Parts: sequence; C-alpha cells; structure tokens
Amino acid sequence: MSIFSCSAILFDLDGVLCDSTRAVDREWREWAARKGVDGDAIMAIAHGVRTVEVIRRVAPHLDAEAEAAAIESHEAIDHRGVVVMPGAIELVKSIPNGRWGVVTSGTRPLATNRLQYCGLTVPEVLVTSDDVTNGKPHPEPYLQGAERLGLRPAECLVIEDAPAGIQSARAGGMKVIGLASTYGVGKLADADAVAQGLAGVRVTMNGTGRLLVEVH
Repeated sequence: MSIFSCSAILFDLDGVLCDSTRAVDREWREWAARKGVDGDAIMAIAHGVRTVEVIRRVAPHLDAEAEAAAIESHEAIDHRGVVVMPGAIELVKSIPNGRWGVVTSGTRPLATNRLQYCGLTVPEVLVTSDDVTNGKPHPEPYLQGAERLGLRPAECLVIEDAPAGIQSARAGGMKVIGLASTYGVGKLADADAVAQGLAGVRVTMNGTGRLLVEVH
C-alpha cells in the first residue's frame, strides 16, 4: 500500500473517471478510414493527447484545427460505449468540494457532456484542450489545474491512465497515481504508485485538513 498526503486531487477524465476507450477507438478509426490514414498509428499515440496534436503528427497534410473540431463535435454527442469507471462516483463524493478538479485533453463541451452522461459532477476546476497552448505531456495543463485550485503544484496529487498525462504531471512537480485501465502496469512506470482500479484508491481527511490518499 502507498499513502500520499495532499491538499487536492486532479483527475484525468477519459480512462480515469469515464471509460471511453471503445468510443475513442471507434471515432479515430472511422476518421482514419475516411481520410486514408493508418488507424493503428493513430491509436499508438492518441490516448491522453489533444486531438489536434495527434492529427498534426499522423496527417500533417490536413487542416488539423478543422479536422479536430469536427471529430470532437461528434464525440461530444456520441456516447456509444461510454460508461462511468467503476468506483468513480464513490471516490469523487468522498472528496470535499473545491478539493478536486479535472484536467483533460478533450474539449470543454466533450468533457462536460461525458461527465454529465456518466453521472459525475462537473467540477469548478475543469481544464480542457480549449484552455491551454501546450497539451500533455507538457506540464501546462496540470500547472493550470493547480493554479485554478489556488495551490502550489506540489500540493496536488494527480490520477492518470496515460503515459503522456503522467509525464505532464511529473514535469509540473506533482505526485502521480497511475491507473492501469488503458495501459498495462509496465507503461505506467513513471507514476509514483499504480492502482488496478479506482476501487483501490481511498481518500480520507487527516486532523490538519489535508487529504490522505491510500493506494491498495
């Protein structure tokens, strides 16, 4: 068991609070087929990375901004295969208001719709691809999350499922719990601890008002 002390928790969204792996795979592969792009090459890099950056890498000949807008607009209303991650609702409810947020590589409409569809509260602190210049693995998204919480980065703990997100949080000076949902444990080696699922993460308050996070 690992134990962390922090002032707040920042969650990634897809693969952490919402299980959207099938939806993401379907959306990308349908787009790849239409555009004549290698779907496997996309899926090798897509998780945890902003859509526009994936397109720039796999299809530099296309208008990345326009293509990303079209993909994400459709994703925001297509919930086929999207479900809440086991333990997500219970875990979030155990954290006091104002002590958690979401940092995602998706757009604000996509994130808001998925949270609501999965029965999760849309937190006051929600950092999306619309809010940053540099996406994960750059530290900007998580640094912005800490700033919006009014905390130093070192006071925040991150829960992530993707290597790009783990790199982002670590580069920002934060401890990270890796969630073995999208990737196997071997791909999460840079995390400070790894949980097989959110049911293995427990949050309580200590006597000084800090959060104690146990990872089993």
